[in-house]
Amino acid sequence: MTPELLRALPKVELHNHLDGGLRIATVIELADDLAYGALPTTDHEALAAWFYRGGSGSLEQYLAGFEHTIGVMQTAAAIERVAYEAVEDLHADGVIYAEIRFAPVLNTQRNLRREDAIEAALAGFAKGREVTGVGVGLIVDGMRDRPDTAADARAAVRLAGDGVVGFDLAGPERGYPAAAHSEACAIALDGGLGLTIHAGEADGPLSIADALDSCAAQRIGHGIRIMDDAGGAIAARVRDERVPLEVCPTSNLHTLGIAPADHPLGRLLRTGFNVTLNTDNRLMSSVSLTDEFAFAAEHHGFGRKDLAQVTANAVDALFVDDETKRSLRARVNAGYAS
Repeated sequence: MTPELLRALPKVELHNHLDGGLRIATVIELADDLAYGALPTTDHEALAAWFYRGGSGSLEQYLAGFEHTIGVMQTAAAIERVAYEAVEDLHADGVIYAEIRFAPVLNTQRNLRREDAIEAALAGFAKGREVTGVGVGLIVDGMRDRPDTAADARAAVRLAGDGVVGFDLAGPERGYPAAAHSEACAIALDGGLGLTIHAGEADGPLSIADALDSCAAQRIGHGIRIMDDAGGAIAARVRDERVPLEVCPTSNLHTLGIAPADHPLGRLLRTGFNVTLNTDNRLMSSVSLTDEFAFAAEHHGFGRKDLAQVTANAVDALFVDDETKRSLRARVNAGYAS
């Protein structure tokens, strides 16, 4: 399929970091507005090259790119703008519904509260939805390497009726077990939020088991290292219980330093795992969901039927009501049948 045909397909995204998807021009303009002088350069092309994490080779190096996007997202106006532009960009890529996440605790360096940051993002999403028709739900991230994730979860629950749909644990995985944040996850679940946890990205299957057993995760962010346990009990459980995997191929290539053919995407789909396709960080990986579809087609043999399946999987895994899912399924079915 051509890029134009791929872009026209209706898409649903589960794993998209707000602070990993800024436009370069927006970073430069916000830095000027906020008198943020720490950017490595204000030249558009040079800054784009700096943010690109294609050669990082590790999750820790990949995450270093967030220093400056977070640095310019320290006011409500800046967060609202970034959120609005994210919806515009997703609409242009054929996305009809997205769950977008960020860690509001990281946006409190200039006296915003967590709730202020969340409300600003929700305002930007609402404007974007009004203009484009793209549906958006917000997932609040708690950071694995911080001790205050229970406060993040409480802030998310307080705004659950206003567009917050889920809670997540993000940040460095290795050495920071999900079990240490079981209180935060329980607060989120008790407050009616969906729960997805980054696991099986930099660390192995035991990290996925920890997310499921210690925190009752309903989805797994990334999860590709479940294949390290191929044929084992943890992999069988994830497969048989149809735990949704939020697979982000290009980001995985960058953090793990693997070749496209060595990514487990095709094996995951063909051995029965509940695969969805996502971008993770559109800026740091210089990627769109159309690009991820093209990757799946070129390197792992995905045809139209496979792309329809992973999109239907994403609809089923959304943290939304059944009526919204039925409506989205109808749009997806129509888009892939034509």
